Amino acid sequence: MRTKYMICCHLVAAFFLMGCSTPKLVNLDPITVSENAAGVNIYRGSYTKLTDIINTKLDLSFSWDSAYVYGKATIHAKPYFYPSDEIILDANGFRINSIALVKKDDRQPLRYTYNGKKLSIKLDKSYTRDQDYTIFIDYVAMPNKLKIGEDIASAGDRGFYFINKDGKDKDKPRQIWTQGETECNSNWFPTINGPQEKMTQEINITVPNEYVSLSNGSLEYSTLNGNGTRTDSWRQEQPHATYLTMIAVGNFVITKDKWRDKEVSYYTEPAFASTARLVFGKTPEMIEFFSKKLGVDYPWDKYSQIVVRDFVSGAMENTTATVFFDRMNMSPGEYLDENHEDIISHELFHHWFGDLVTAESWSNLPLNESFATYGEYLWDEHKYGRETADLKGLEDLSAYLGGDRKVNPDVIRFDYADREQMFDEISYQKGGRIIHMLRKTVGDDVFFKALNLYLTRHAYKSVEIHDLRLAFEEVSGMDLNWFFNQWFLASGHPSLNIQSNYNPEKKEVSVTINQKQDLSKFPLYRIPIAVDVYSGGKVERKEIVLDKKDQTFIFPSAIMPDLINTDAEKYILGEKVDNKTLNQNIFQYRNAPLFMDRFEAVRNMLQMKNEAPARATLIEAFKDKNWFIRTAALSVFDKLTTDEQKSVYEQIRGIALKDEVSLVRAAAVNILGKFYSSQNNRDIYDITKKDKAPSVVKATEDIIGKQ
Repeated sequence: MRTKYMICCHLVAAFFLMGCSTPKLVNLDPITVSENAAGVNIYRGSYTKLTDIINTKLDLSFSWDSAYVYGKATIHAKPYFYPSDEIILDANGFRINSIALVKKDDRQPLRYTYNGKKLSIKLDKSYTRDQDYTIFIDYVAMPNKLKIGEDIASAGDRGFYFINKDGKDKDKPRQIWTQGETECNSNWFPTINGPQEKMTQEINITVPNEYVSLSNGSLEYSTLNGNGTRTDSWRQEQPHATYLTMIAVGNFVITKDKWRDKEVSYYTEPAFASTARLVFGKTPEMIEFFSKKLGVDYPWDKYSQIVVRDFVSGAMENTTATVFFDRMNMSPGEYLDENHEDIISHELFHHWFGDLVTAESWSNLPLNESFATYGEYLWDEHKYGRETADLKGLEDLSAYLGGDRKVNPDVIRFDYADREQMFDEISYQKGGRIIHMLRKTVGDDVFFKALNLYLTRHAYKSVEIHDLRLAFEEVSGMDLNWFFNQWFLASGHPSLNIQSNYNPEKKEVSVTINQKQDLSKFPLYRIPIAVDVYSGGKVERKEIVLDKKDQTFIFPSAIMPDLINTDAEKYILGEKVDNKTLNQNIFQYRNAPLFMDRFEAVRNMLQMKNEAPARATLIEAFKDKNWFIRTAALSVFDKLTTDEQKSVYEQIRGIALKDEVSLVRAAAVNILGKFYSSQNNRDIYDITKKDKAPSVVKATEDIIGKQ
């Protein structure tokens, strides 16, 4: 699942806080989750496996008027290990019509008890783990009647949604869609909740002829019923977690694409069919890249992506059929401002991490979400280069450090008060950054080979964090308990103070690093670090290991270095204060190779903007190759002198018209309106008010409206 974090204030706040103010969530129903009381001893382990569902077949039809789901479930199952004479299913708020044991063509009624949530069915005998059986359940699910606070925690937990069911809203189409994560699919079909239970499935969906349907797996056939309805039969032959089962129904246009010999399709409302390929068209390239990079080909029958109205999250990675919120309904202009490739790559990467190999418990959710978040980084790195990927990494780091947390939980945590707490910036953004550190710690060859081993060894199974560690240890030959213990199985992050000095008498460089985090709450970190020493037109890399609270490292240097760049790979997840002079920051901006080098230098110079050399270098950054740094550098304007503002006036006009990124053009338009209101910029506004990007048009209209 992707909870969509919007870029706030163009992330400029990150230059000062290493993170936005509280990230803004979009399109989400509020969820009230209480924290654990101090001293409460809670352990959220994996659910005990009593029954193994082998296959579920559903025959479904719907009543739009009552918002009922009429279902017939045929469940093929067996005891997981111990002999059993019953099967216990999750079924929330159903009306049960009948339950029977299926024997060939015969149905034998079975006794059962039902409390409105748990359905306990007494079998005809005690079965061993080598004996399977099939039961039939005729039921009615009533998701709209589930009471918030009693049956479900929030409106976002209904699991099954009728959109505009009475058709009275003329601006909204009638649709049906489902959302299973975390444990909401049991609101519309009887199953076993939890990420540990995997099954194959067949779903027959009866819909009005004018609508199309979508579900997991392949559409095997469609049958016209002669009464204005059609039954679509979908089959998924590979096992997946029960929470990943989905259906959707509505007036969608299907735009067909392909990857190798597999169907790739985009389901959109008719009004947005013309931009479906613009928005989703890189999907086959993404599938090919991830398949090759992981050494595991996309493992499912097809891949469909559907955009629905009023979705309860950003997107959901249902196996072979991802559902997206309606902000993916974009015009070409809106696509310029935000193309949402991050969310597309996130959900696709889940089809390896989360769908193929699934966390066995919600406590282990980062095995799904951290990897999907890192999939966004990998795609950006492949498609657009490390410069763009590192900006994505900065967004994730900023979202984590700027998160509004009353407590700082472990990444893999077994003491949550509610499983919904797991869907936070710890599991997503922090976890993604930890995976990046793991990659930097072991190297690319080990990293991707270990991921291949992890995926192939545990394909179609569920896992816990130690399965990932063991794969990395097997490939690398290293003991990595220290890494997993301090990052995945602990809370917090390092807070580093870095001070570099040069002793001309001893001709030595010293780098002193202090770990400032509260060691009574957070680990004393072991961190391999690269230190680049720039001297005499050359750069020399030193490798060190930080593993003490206060540590000093000494390097020989014949002359005073121009720069000592600690954490030269810029991969440490944490807060850093690196005490550099203005000249050192200027040197770093102009000479160090990475986006994050320039980012840190510009961030520091923005705090030194009373100094003329800092302002001059920030003006240089108006032409930086990275749009984000260009935008952030423009925030120096409030400290520019009158002469400095005059000197860059024509440059700002040019940026407003010609910068390749719409958000930078919009920032320049805002500057023209705020700092050059006495100038005649009407010729610029006449052009920018016709810009294809809404952000630029809005900036222009706001200025014109104030004149």
